[in-house]
Amino acid sequence: MMETFPNQTPFDVWRNTHSVYKKEYSDRTKSFLGHLIPEIAVKLNVFEIFQILQGRFGSEALARALNPEYNVVSPVADKPNGEWLKSSNMVGVNIRTIGNFFNLIKYLLTIGETQDSVHILPIWEPGVVASLYGKTSWNINPEFFSEELKNAIPTLDTVEKQLKVVTNLIHLMGKTVGMDVIPHTDRFSELVFLYPQMFEWVKRSNETILSVITQNAIEVEDIIWEYLHKNGTADGSFISYGKEMFFDPRSFILSEKQKLEVIFGTVHDKEKRLNRRLELMQQILYHGLETLPVTMAPPYRGLHLVNDDFIYDKIGNKWYNYQFDKPEGMSRVFGPLTRYKFYFAENNQELEFDNPNKMAWDYVSKKYFECQQNYNFDFMRGDMAHVQPRPGGVPKEIGDYYDPLKAIKNYVVNQGIKHFGFFAETFIAPPDVMGYGNEVDHLEAIEADSTLGDLQAEPIGSEVFMRNLAAYIEIGENRKFVPNFTMITADKDDPRFDGFYKKGNHLRFFIGIFLPILPSYMSLGFECRNNHLERAPNEEYTKLYVFQITDDAETDKVTHGPFVWGKNYELFFELEKMKSLFEEIKQQNSFLDFEWIQKPSETQYVAKWKLGDYLFLANLNANQQLIDSFDEKYELVFSTTDFALEHECKVYKAKV
Repeated sequence: MMETFPNQTPFDVWRNTHSVYKKEYSDRTKSFLGHLIPEIAVKLNVFEIFQILQGRFGSEALARALNPEYNVVSPVADKPNGEWLKSSNMVGVNIRTIGNFFNLIKYLLTIGETQDSVHILPIWEPGVVASLYGKTSWNINPEFFSEELKNAIPTLDTVEKQLKVVTNLIHLMGKTVGMDVIPHTDRFSELVFLYPQMFEWVKRSNETILSVITQNAIEVEDIIWEYLHKNGTADGSFISYGKEMFFDPRSFILSEKQKLEVIFGTVHDKEKRLNRRLELMQQILYHGLETLPVTMAPPYRGLHLVNDDFIYDKIGNKWYNYQFDKPEGMSRVFGPLTRYKFYFAENNQELEFDNPNKMAWDYVSKKYFECQQNYNFDFMRGDMAHVQPRPGGVPKEIGDYYDPLKAIKNYVVNQGIKHFGFFAETFIAPPDVMGYGNEVDHLEAIEADSTLGDLQAEPIGSEVFMRNLAAYIEIGENRKFVPNFTMITADKDDPRFDGFYKKGNHLRFFIGIFLPILPSYMSLGFECRNNHLERAPNEEYTKLYVFQITDDAETDKVTHGPFVWGKNYELFFELEKMKSLFEEIKQQNSFLDFEWIQKPSETQYVAKWKLGDYLFLANLNANQQLIDSFDEKYELVFSTTDFALEHECKVYKAKV
């Protein structure tokens, strides 16, 4: 489409044609704003966004959505369970890449009905290296606050109010929205000080681990209690209650908010909170105590420290890196993170799966339900890399304490949110690689509705890609959950995977939106991602915005400025044509009438299927031309353009 305007920038194209596309949006002819590339969308004025939304939904509906005290009803609120996720096309968004929550609404105006669900990466206040996955508290991340939105509507003066308004607007746009559920926190988050017995504590002397026992957490409580009596409470209150009552999350002597103010101060006094937390951390480290870091993949347990493997932080603390006693292929230690103590275990031995720490299960389930209620989320994306499957695989009896993510989902559902879904973050790795046992069996046992899968980690048409695609289709037909057809995810949008996205991206999108038997997952930025024939600057990779790492760090994850959108406008407008066709087919309810003509397999590279009166062909082999023969009863209604002919896509429609 861009060649129509050879002397104009994309911004010029939008400004010269926006009235046409705004009218299509307000008339509901289209569910997206045509020719609006994301880079321009996130820069649009807040009042222009209000005008666009008002044109489509009306002033009353918009006013209700902009009221954080109001709940816009979810488009799946009437569903009896979370199975709707099995056919959802999702877009994942790291808010840090677009700046603030309100910019998410601007971005979604470019998306349309093709992606009917939004996964928001972690939304909580981060800790070390500002990792979104290392939350330090349950406070919403203040960096996601929009000054622009507050200036337009002064009552939206907190990031919490703005998040609620954004989820309202997403629902108004007919999309579902989900939160990221993580079973861990920052190693020294406010939560590990508030509830020490919900985490595992290591006692060490230099590089020697002395113990990993329950008593360590009680010693931490004593240190914090002594600190409060010696240095005073942060809010100036008088302590007239016992230590045991204070550190028990089931105690009602004080609310959690009050306890946090006693230890750290008010949520708005960020500097005081940080200083108190650092002082407490220093006290605990002085006594040789620290939280046990998160591990990923088998064996999970059995860690030691090495004398010469350590780093110093900015205030002079010496942090030893933990290593596995008997590492396996995917064994990883995540130094900045610590896991909730869901099971008891003494001296770093195997977890006692028949002895759950019920206090932690109950607390985490209630806190995520509280978040669901506050912001009206429709589903959870469960961070499964850091849960701990059992060495024997899935047991015959699945109890209430088998898996924390399952427990969280069921807790929310049992509180009356019947439609609440569970999107699991697993790559369906071979048995005993990313987790003990068979991941497919584990996903059924935890009652996941869909899972990520790993199609994004291989080039289109490769042997592994074809084998996995065939396997995912079979799983979807025969199991209780369905894997996603992934286009690109935040987990894979980094330099290591550039080679997988040099070509075939239009085909990823084509299959992702038009093959209804698999849900799909697309990350923000995919639709205009540069081909990256050579390594691009870090600012072009969304994954690197999960962190905020300074230049002096010894890592390649450093970014030096805001996220840089790709300039692949040929791809963007190719996908825009597909979006228009998608809406035409959806209006005829053709997605309810699916039939395979030719399934893809390890040796079958051409996929063919039917949706109502439409026939779809997708060529996953870049080395052969697509040969199709349909009689005069069908007419060609879509075909890839010249730049995309290596992986052809075609759609035919039956003539009337």
